[in-house]
Amino acid sequence: MDRVVLTVAEEADGERADQFLAENVDYMTRSAVARLLTGNAAVSGGRILKKSSIVHTDDEVVFEIPDAVKLDVEPEDIPLDIYYEDDDLLVVYKPKGMVVHPAPGNYTGTLVNALLYHCGDSLSGINGVLRPGIVHRIDKDTSGLLLVAKNDMAHTSLAAQLKEHSITRVYQAVVYGTNLQDEGEIDAPIGRSLKDRKKMAVVNDGRPAQTGYSVVKRYRGFTHIECKLKTGRTHQIRVHMAYIGHPVAGDQIYGPTKVITALHGQCLHAGKLGFVHPRTGEYMEFSAGLPAYFTDFLSTLEEM
Repeated sequence: MDRVVLTVAEEADGERADQFLAENVDYMTRSAVARLLTGNAAVSGGRILKKSSIVHTDDEVVFEIPDAVKLDVEPEDIPLDIYYEDDDLLVVYKPKGMVVHPAPGNYTGTLVNALLYHCGDSLSGINGVLRPGIVHRIDKDTSGLLLVAKNDMAHTSLAAQLKEHSITRVYQAVVYGTNLQDEGEIDAPIGRSLKDRKKMAVVNDGRPAQTGYSVVKRYRGFTHIECKLKTGRTHQIRVHMAYIGHPVAGDQIYGPTKVITALHGQCLHAGKLGFVHPRTGEYMEFSAGLPAYFTDFLSTLEEM
C-alpha cells in the first residue's frame, strides 16, 4: 500500500477532497479518488475525509492507495489492431461496438480481455482491477485510437500529460444542422445531469471542459466536423455538441428521439492521437482513417 502525505497550499483552500487529491496525485483520476474515499482512504487532522469534505490551507492530508489486486478477468484471444507497440506502451484501434473495460453486463469481449491475452502481465496496475493499462477510454459506440500503458512509469507519465491537456486528441464527427460557425470553441463545465444521473450535462458546478471544432463539410441537414479535445470529460463532445444544438448523428443518449439506427451509435471517431513518449521524450502522433460506417454515412449524405 502506498501512503501519500500532502499539505494543502493556499491556492487549494476550500477545495473538495476528491478534487484536491486528483489534482495532486498524478496518476489518480477524480473518479478513482472518489472510489477510494468511500473506503476511508484519507484522513486529515484525525477526521476521515469523504469526497465532498473541504480542505483548508496547511491541512495535512494522508491518503492511502491500496496495492493493485489480482485481476479476475479472463484473457481472450481477440484480434487487436495495433498501430504502435514497445516495452512501455501501445497504441491500439478500438472498433465501434467494443467496450473498453469490463463492467456489469460486459465482462467478456472487451478491449481489456484482448489486452490481457496479448500482453500477459505486462500492463500497468495503476487504474485498478478492471482497467489494467487503460490510460483513457472512449465510449463503446465511438471508434478510434487509444493509449495503453504497459508499466506504472509509462502510465504515470501519460496520465500527467492528460491532466496537463498536452495529449493531442482529434475526433471526426457528423452532427445535426448546418448553421455552425466555420470554427469555434465550446467552453462549458460538464457534470452529472440534474435530471438524469445516468447522463452527463452542462452544469454550473461541473468540471471545466473545452472542445474546439472546425467544419470539414456541410451537407443537407448535417455537418461533418473535426473536434479537438482540450479536456477529457465523460461524453464531452457528445454533451457539448448537443448543448449548442448540434447533437452527434446516431447518438442514442444526447441526440433526438428519432435516432438514426443504421449508424448503430454515434458517428464519432477518435482519428488522431499524439503524446510525448514517457521514456524517450519523443513526440509521437498516430492517425486512423475514417471507418466504413462513417464513410458510408457521408456517401448517403452526398446523395441527399
